[in-house]
Amino acid sequence: MIEVTAPALAAHPFLRGMRAGHLDVLVATASDVAFPAGHRIFASGGYAGKFWLIQSGHVALDLRLHGESPVVIDTIGIGGSLGCSWLFPPYQWAFGAVCVSAVRAFEFDAVAVRAACAADPGLGYEFSQRFIRVLAGRLQSTRARLIARGVASAC
Repeated sequence: MIEVTAPALAAHPFLRGMRAGHLDVLVATASDVAFPAGHRIFASGGYAGKFWLIQSGHVALDLRLHGESPVVIDTIGIGGSLGCSWLFPPYQWAFGAVCVSAVRAFEFDAVAVRAACAADPGLGYEFSQRFIRVLAGRLQSTRARLIARGVASAC
């Protein structure tokens, strides 16, 4: 396993521009992980105890409807963040995630990050702002796909 450093985290697009002190806190909660293609990182309904910042590869977010095979609803690649359910009780995954290709990522302990954010409101605010941008971008992407399929209106 490769040691995670503050400069390595600072280079990831999600954390770019974050204060050095905040990065130092995050280093203590992070590890470098690798998953093979086809690996299911998490399943809908499971405990959301981690989140990831993708360094290489692609992950498909999927949703299982009425016992059918999972339907891919989005793909997250290099520079993206994977997992938002760790932020909100009851800390259960709303979707599933499976590796489309081999993936390397920074993996974070969600409990430790939540505790660090509670202890340092500045870090909590910073994380909130970054994840709000991610969620807003995913909503816009979903809206665009629905419009393209004629499911939603352009207004």
